[in-house]
Amino acid sequence: MDITTFLREWESASPTILVHTSGSTGEPKPLYVEKCRMEASARLTCSFLGLKPGDRALLCLSLDYIAGKMMVVRALTCGLRLVEVEPSGHPLASVSGIDFAAMVPLQVYNSLQVSEECERLKHIRQLIIGGGAIDDVLAQQLRSFPNAVWSTYGMTETLSHIALRRLSGDTASEWYTPFDTVSLNLDVDGCLVIDAPIVCSQTITTHDIAELRPDGRFRILGRKDNIVCSGGMKIQIEEVERRLQQHTKTPLLITRRHDTRLGECLVLLTTSTDLSTLRQLCRLVLPRYWQPQVFKTVNALPLTPTGKPARKAAERIASE
Repeated sequence: MDITTFLREWESASPTILVHTSGSTGEPKPLYVEKCRMEASARLTCSFLGLKPGDRALLCLSLDYIAGKMMVVRALTCGLRLVEVEPSGHPLASVSGIDFAAMVPLQVYNSLQVSEECERLKHIRQLIIGGGAIDDVLAQQLRSFPNAVWSTYGMTETLSHIALRRLSGDTASEWYTPFDTVSLNLDVDGCLVIDAPIVCSQTITTHDIAELRPDGRFRILGRKDNIVCSGGMKIQIEEVERRLQQHTKTPLLITRRHDTRLGECLVLLTTSTDLSTLRQLCRLVLPRYWQPQVFKTVNALPLTPTGKPARKAAERIASE
């Protein structure tokens, strides 16, 4: 979708607009949301970040997804000046002087590799990053940025994010701060339950296993459906990935497959052919019961269109 088509839909008489959400397979699913709730979400974000009318906001995300749509709605609702570039892995190749931008981790990572783009990235006054996990290496690179860099938490149903955590400066944290209008709880399985009436009419029970503090802040430990039961032990896939990514830049993804002895076993997918080094790393940094039983080299790690791990596709590859 281009911006002209989106604006035509937005200016129509209908009180709702079509957005798309994607599951673990990356296949888009239609979802109609109220435009007034999108406007409310836009005001929450701009207020939280201290954005003012006239600030230059970069649109570098696809308008096929909620993150891109919400950048346009923030501009329309809060008077931001929208700067549009073609969605790509290098959104800062030809633009500078940006006050506010939303990017996915891959765009941030790529920008850091080019000195001119890196300088432009550092000068963005408010940078929010969503749509995928931010690993420890990337977080460490952003820690020294002079301006505000945030990781966002949310989903299509909450019209982008309902909480942010600071990645840069002395207040950098692994804990998300929700908007004042958001209430959070945990269900019996430890999954985050979101009540955000301004942006969503229903309470949402997520599959995200979280730790919740009395002051309302929270951190995500992993997905409920990414728990592997291996030999009677419950292992969180994301925790294994985080532990390994602290010690290597090698692209990898942890998944599972059936195992006659253990019930399920961990499988490590990687684009590297140096599996012996990865096996040694696992023995050094992972608990004994977290050890992958299978290591497999693939041409490319399975990802969704928004850059997240495609978990179901990974399981299929692991089972082949």
